[in-house]
Amino acid sequence: MIDCHVHLWDPADGHPWIRPESPHFRAFTADDLAASGADPVKPADQAADDPAASIDGAILVEASRGDVGETDALRRLWLDHPQIILGYVANLHLHADDGTSRFRDLLRELAETRPHGMRLGGPRWEQTPEAARALIPVLADEDVVLELNLGRDAVRVAADVAARHPQLTVVVDHLGNPANLLTEDASGWQADVTYAARRPNVVMKISGLLTQQRGVPVEKVADLARHVVAEFGPQRCLIGSDWPICLPAGTRTQSLRLAERGLAGLSSADRGSVLRGTAERVYQVASPARGLTTIEPLCFDSTDDR
Repeated sequence: MIDCHVHLWDPADGHPWIRPESPHFRAFTADDLAASGADPVKPADQAADDPAASIDGAILVEASRGDVGETDALRRLWLDHPQIILGYVANLHLHADDGTSRFRDLLRELAETRPHGMRLGGPRWEQTPEAARALIPVLADEDVVLELNLGRDAVRVAADVAARHPQLTVVVDHLGNPANLLTEDASGWQADVTYAARRPNVVMKISGLLTQQRGVPVEKVADLARHVVAEFGPQRCLIGSDWPICLPAGTRTQSLRLAERGLAGLSSADRGSVLRGTAERVYQVASPARGLTTIEPLCFDSTDDR
């Protein structure tokens, strides 16, 4: 299994959204990530060779550190820990001031160490920085994934962005953040999923469920994942734990098990697509043995707006 949504951070480096009273107000390191994957994810009734039997690695996702140096910090973590971090997704907001020309130059300078994706987030699409949205055509041209994490309408927005940029892969984080089923009916979200599934370049990430659907019966949560897989197909679905965000609600293993529960009834090949194959294709992740050695840190100076 490839866990497609984990974070690492140290509040001492920034991350102003993490308040001192929060249980997340501590450093989460690569060693912590490695330790969090020690428990087997597979339920007892699964075969040992099932794709869910172990975590092969993770995709490291930005955590709103607040400065442009976060991109290089994520890159260094990927290079330094290839056995557990298979790829990284940086924050598109942080490069909004670069302009399209400099941003394109940056991606080309990073070459094979560039981000495997760039994330754009906010309460709504209209509240994301316009200058960051202007960089999306560069992602499409350079074959870099766009990830969306919006509070509302994420699924429908992803479909519309994908329609404007058919060569761009758009990944929707956390199933598009549907409301907790104890407070809101899922019919509107389901309709958006059906709408977005028509766009072949939209991919759904089954993640965030342990936190967002807290208190909801397990099978109702699993129905969300089942609906996505049925509409998109296993080849356009990913799975993620959202560790360590998930920790107040449960462990990384518990988060992955909940996400994986919606895959019951799939063939071994289809489960393998959701749990590993789609991630390998979408993020173009390499073997952990990448053989990368000394690569100097890059200077992210946003004053040059060529």
